[in-house]
Amino acid sequence: MKELVKKQLTEVEKELWEICNKLYENPELGDQEFESMKLLVHLLEKHEFKVELGIVDRPTAFKAEYRSEKPGPKIAYLAEYDALPGVGHGCGHNLIGTMSAGAGIALRNIVDEIGGSVVVLGTPAEETNGAKVPMCEQGIFDDIDVAMILHPSDQSYVSGDSLAMDAIQFAYTGKASHAAASPEKGINALDSVIQLFNGINALREHLPSDVRIHGVISEGGKAANVVPDFAVGQFYIRAKQRSYLDEVVMRVKNIAEGASLMTGASLEMTNYELSYDDMITNNTLSDAFTKNLEQTSKLPVYPAKNSYGSIDMGNVSQVVPAIHPYIGLNKPGLIAHTKEFANQTITKDGYEALLAGALALAYTGYDILSDHYLFQAIQAEFQNK
Repeated sequence: MKELVKKQLTEVEKELWEICNKLYENPELGDQEFESMKLLVHLLEKHEFKVELGIVDRPTAFKAEYRSEKPGPKIAYLAEYDALPGVGHGCGHNLIGTMSAGAGIALRNIVDEIGGSVVVLGTPAEETNGAKVPMCEQGIFDDIDVAMILHPSDQSYVSGDSLAMDAIQFAYTGKASHAAASPEKGINALDSVIQLFNGINALREHLPSDVRIHGVISEGGKAANVVPDFAVGQFYIRAKQRSYLDEVVMRVKNIAEGASLMTGASLEMTNYELSYDDMITNNTLSDAFTKNLEQTSKLPVYPAKNSYGSIDMGNVSQVVPAIHPYIGLNKPGLIAHTKEFANQTITKDGYEALLAGALALAYTGYDILSDHYLFQAIQAEFQNK
């Protein structure tokens, strides 16, 4: 039966590669991926997927589903297609989107034979304001049994973990005054942000090594001879687990309030991007995928690497069994979020990764649909965690 999966993918590999290159040539930022979305949706509709556009109030999000007449698990492949400003597809989302669409199409005919259904979810803005977060909150995954995504990297790695993350803005409002003639009449909002940075730097000494706090002063005044009456600090705060991250965030907020008391400026705290939860890899599902990737790719698969980034797939893993492995572009040491990474996605190595990755995803979907014991083991692990 897996030969039929491979045959189906072979029939669309040229179209997948063309779409991958078009996404590379015309990169679109998060929530602006209109043309990228259309390319993927058009291909899925051509293969009889029923498509719903604009889900969770995100205009470039979509849900494409092919449902058989027979009962069985529902497999979801998640497609990303947002690019980075000034870099393009330096995170390889042109490959992610096409691998997921290809896997869905390759599995499409199989579900008619053995039952179940396959879903391809278009998930915009992973780099900034990930659509997977509202998808989790609004029930998109409620009837999905397994979720998979495959990310390009320098080499192939087993699915691992990621850090939970909150993006918090601290906006201080003070009082403007002439900085030389009447400084005593001013309230310096920038001093509040500086004290916030100093307090956070002191806090670092008493935090575990997995915690990451990094920020910028996005607004800090206009002229040196005017007391700044408005200043803003924006921070990413990350930790290995959501529960501990919440503790760290509370301590940072206390520091921010202390800075407000020190200077007399008022404080407004807001989340300027959506929060990401930590990734919980389903190891049973991961093992099944790794076996398939070792069959479809000529590159070795290494153990999960330590991750200090944050992904909205973490939120998905909290509500459904999920994996987020990496497929190699055959260039050890290649750094993501660079133009060199983007260029590597459209080489021969990128082409081979596209086919091997889509096939491994589709094979894993077939294994779940056809092996009741594997499916039950995946679900049991998820419930235990």
